[in-house]
Amino acid sequence: MSKTFLLSIAFFFLLAHVSAAAHLFIAMDQSQKDHLKAYGIAYWMLQQEQEVDWLLNYRGGSFAFQHSEKWERELLVRGVSYSVISEAQYHAILTEIASVEANMEVMKLEKLPRIAVYSPKLKQPWDDAVTLVLTYAEIPYDMLYDEEVLAGGLLKYDWLHLHHDDFTGQYGKFIGRRRNQEWLRSQQQESENVARRFGYTKVSQMKLGVAKKMKEFVAGGGFMFAMCSATDTYDIALAAEGVDIVDAVFDGDGVDPKAQQKLDYSRTFAFRNFAIRLEPYDRGFSDIDNSRWERSLSQENDFFTLFTFSAKWDPIPTMLTQNHEKTVKGFIGQTTAFKKELIKSDVTVMGEAAVVDEARYIHGTLGRGTWTFYGGHDPEDYMHSPGEEPTDLALHPNSPGYRLILNNILFPASKKKKTKT
Repeated sequence: MSKTFLLSIAFFFLLAHVSAAAHLFIAMDQSQKDHLKAYGIAYWMLQQEQEVDWLLNYRGGSFAFQHSEKWERELLVRGVSYSVISEAQYHAILTEIASVEANMEVMKLEKLPRIAVYSPKLKQPWDDAVTLVLTYAEIPYDMLYDEEVLAGGLLKYDWLHLHHDDFTGQYGKFIGRRRNQEWLRSQQQESENVARRFGYTKVSQMKLGVAKKMKEFVAGGGFMFAMCSATDTYDIALAAEGVDIVDAVFDGDGVDPKAQQKLDYSRTFAFRNFAIRLEPYDRGFSDIDNSRWERSLSQENDFFTLFTFSAKWDPIPTMLTQNHEKTVKGFIGQTTAFKKELIKSDVTVMGEAAVVDEARYIHGTLGRGTWTFYGGHDPEDYMHSPGEEPTDLALHPNSPGYRLILNNILFPASKKKKTKT
């Protein structure tokens, strides 16, 4: 056997070893071309049964995983910025992260979250920011609504999203202005049909039943994420169990005159001591929401700031606030922001406005699960009105506001990684 042949064999095995030891590194700082699709890559890797390291607070919350040509091709196809680094380079990164002086941590993503989106089957005149970003990032999800939830359908999922829904049974209080629109009449009819099928006499009672099923889901270890009016109306419905807070225009009979005094705040996730708004033509549901009429802000000066948490001691809020920007553009919705004095003391405020006393992004635990509430409707459309065209996320691939949604998608897959330095 010739010396040249032996050298060729040795070189081949050396290349194979180097390739196996190399890592694909996805920076999530300002250098990233498409932050949103990077989350889709992390999810896709979990679909391939490959582990992903989430490097908290390292260059904007970067991702890393073992190199292969297949994974690299997928990054190229999706237009996500990346680099190939050696085992020694990655070891140096892990050593930096492990330093006690560094507010960084490595979380291992290893479980593929099963995702459900709570949304009506009938077409709505607005878009859901979560389904928009999931579709853009190429992350699969299932849609379910009241009937599936009441039938126990949540048991199949790890993560549940609620958007722009009204759990009080007042149809978003749209009846005053939009009572003759086909989508609203169809939604009302469908809700009444589901209520009858499950033995409820009113839609408000049926919606409370749905909310309680979701509460069981969270307490049992599920992860719930809500935006816009699905945040405050969820807690209002729980607090008003057994109390009629729905006017005759919605259900044929009047409200309980002592409804406010009968609220039980111990049942809620996030809010306490709030006052409900019983007037059927008042678009607000309670004083929880710091509405745009109260805030005295315009699009030009509406921003909120993300808090910085200890990555090593508070990994969950750290994961949920990973971003390349700490100041995020504000955006409004039927529910925009939460008055801080009405938030329970055990709730973690993760983002608050700089110039008004309000929270925009909050988080808490219940039993073995967690929940997150995010005020506003569409992070890249300041005042998204019914009937407008959907936001084109190809124009906003680096949206800090949409990144917060995707943080919530990935964190159920995580656990702290033990690293050797």
